[in-house]
Amino acid sequence: MHTRRIGDVEVSAIGLGAMPMSIEGRPDEARSLATLHAALDTGVTLIDTADAYHLGADEVGHNEILIAKALASHERGGEVLVATKGGHLRPGDGSWTRDGSPAHLKRACEASLRRLGVEAIGLYQFHRPDPRVPYAESVGALRELLDEGKIRMAGVSNADPEQIRQADEILGGRLVSVQNQFSPAFRSSEPELRLCDELGIAFLPWSPFGGISRAGELGSAHAAFARIAQAHGVSAHQVCLAWMLAKSPVVVPIPGASRPESVRDSVRAADLVLTAGEIAELDAA
Repeated sequence: MHTRRIGDVEVSAIGLGAMPMSIEGRPDEARSLATLHAALDTGVTLIDTADAYHLGADEVGHNEILIAKALASHERGGEVLVATKGGHLRPGDGSWTRDGSPAHLKRACEASLRRLGVEAIGLYQFHRPDPRVPYAESVGALRELLDEGKIRMAGVSNADPEQIRQADEILGGRLVSVQNQFSPAFRSSEPELRLCDELGIAFLPWSPFGGISRAGELGSAHAAFARIAQAHGVSAHQVCLAWMLAKSPVVVPIPGASRPESVRDSVRAADLVLTAGEIAELDAA
C-alpha cells in the first residue's frame, strides 16, 4: 500500500469511510466487522468515523464502537489512525443538526475517547460549522483539546478557504486535515483542495463516488471515467480514486464501504497510474 501523510503520521494512500456501516441501509455487525478487517488486511491504516454515524438517538457513537471492536480483534488494529468528528448530531428522526459550542465539542470528545477506548484521539475534526456559534469559538475548543492532550491532531470538515485559514491560525499552524465533499459530480471544493496543497494540509474527500445512493452509477453517469476504466481493465471507482490521488500529494480519499469486496477494489486504486492525457480528460469531464 502506498502511503501519504496526515500531520506527522504516515497513513495508507486510500482510507476507509465507515459511515455506511452505521446509518440507513447498514449491514449486520458480522459483515461490518468483515469489511473493517478486510481493510486492515489490505493495508488500510486510516479509518474515518464520527459520533453522529448512527440511527436511533439511543445509539450515538455506534460507528465508533464498531471500529473499536474491529481494531481490538485484529492483529494490525494498533497501526490504524482513527479520525473521528464532533459537532454534528442525529436526533433519531433522520435529520441532522449542529452544535459547535465549545462545551458540546468537549463533551463529545470525552465520549468518543471512551467509545474508542483510547487515551487520546488520533485525529479529531470539527464536523460542520454551526451558524449559531462563532467559528473561532468552535476551533478554539479543538485547540484546548490539543493542548490538554485529549487529541493528537486536529482537523476541520465542510470548511471554506477562509475558515481553513482561520482554523490554522487559531490552532497555531497545527491544522492537519480538511475533510470536504469532493467527487466527479461535486467539484466545488477545488479551491479548498488547492489551498490545502499550498499549505501542506491533508485533504480528505468524503463521498468520492458521489454518495451511497449514487456510488453504483459512477461509470454510467460519467462516461470518461467508464471509458478510461475499460481501457485499464479496472472499475470506474478505481479510476475516480486514482484521479483524486493524482491531483495532489495531500489528497487522501476515504471511500465508504460496507462490503469487503468494495474495500479490496478501492485500495487497488493506489497502484493505478493514469496518463497526463487521461487526467486532463477526467478534469474536463
